[in-house]
Amino acid sequence: MKNSNYYAVLMAGGVGSRFWPVSTTEFPKQFHDMLGTGETLIQKTFARLSKIIPEENILILTNAAYNDLVLQQLPQVKPEQIVLEPAMRNTAPCILYASLKIKKQNPDGVMVVAPSDHWIENEDEFIGNLQTAFNYAERDDVLMTLGIQPTFPNTGYGYIEYDKKDEAPIKKVSHFREKPDYTTARTFFDSGNFLWNAGIFIWSVKSITEAFKKFQPVMYALFDSGFSVYNTEGEKTFITDNYIKSTNISIDYAVMENAENVYVLPATFSWNDLGTWGSLHEKLTKDPNDNTVVNATVFIENAKNNIIRTDKDKIVVLDGLEDFIVVDKENILLIYPKNKEQEIKKFTELVAPKSKS
Repeated sequence: MKNSNYYAVLMAGGVGSRFWPVSTTEFPKQFHDMLGTGETLIQKTFARLSKIIPEENILILTNAAYNDLVLQQLPQVKPEQIVLEPAMRNTAPCILYASLKIKKQNPDGVMVVAPSDHWIENEDEFIGNLQTAFNYAERDDVLMTLGIQPTFPNTGYGYIEYDKKDEAPIKKVSHFREKPDYTTARTFFDSGNFLWNAGIFIWSVKSITEAFKKFQPVMYALFDSGFSVYNTEGEKTFITDNYIKSTNISIDYAVMENAENVYVLPATFSWNDLGTWGSLHEKLTKDPNDNTVVNATVFIENAKNNIIRTDKDKIVVLDGLEDFIVVDKENILLIYPKNKEQEIKKFTELVAPKSKS
């Protein structure tokens, strides 16, 4: 029997622009089967969370433009479980909004905030870590996060620092660190007391709403003024009129970096944020020359360390190509060096108008 006090907020509003041309503003990566498993990323995440959380207690937080996509891909979800952002205001306002909705429904609720587009191996380990965090958050006034053990000095993630002397399984966070340059990332990696920030948070609705009240009083007052209409027909009108007034700020800056009661559990599962084609390449099966293929039928000679993704059964012939991203989608063909993958997002605005004409 799943605990009726457990809730999840699935963050599904991002665009995933570095996965262009597959991920677009109209159809972002969380709604694609990026791994070739037969399930989209949001479907995999929902299924994972529903192992511990009642399905009806999982809220999908997304942009209003994706409402229909969520209902198509998650038919078990009721429309009232979809929390729609009428404007882009970063993660703090939407988390506060969802937290107050849960508080109105169940003031004893504990919740996890999780991105919908991450890759997690060892799902049983993930559930075990989540259970540990839930137990801690139910018992104490804490703001918790799951930190990922670094496997190399990555410059694309933020880091969580804790005291080296802290031998407890759940550790008090001393600092959140911005994405570092390589030299700094190497120092973090070698220190042994830094974890990657995966953006997975666990807390009671009481603890997080009190934290907002303390550190973001104006934002809290704005959203709390609609408390009486949450989970009723009047909610949509209130949010449409007021959401845009909120500050554009992340949960890290708004709350986590200010609070003293922040703790981290070093995760025991394998994780990847699937933020780029290169990160996807790391996680998929490779041939003897480290080429990864999704959907395509390939004939390859003298080519290595490439990722090739096309529509189903497209024939691709490669010779002499190394360290490239090759993506064919409808009327767009991308052939791009892997070492420049962070720059792919700049083409979404340059090419999009032409690709539609």
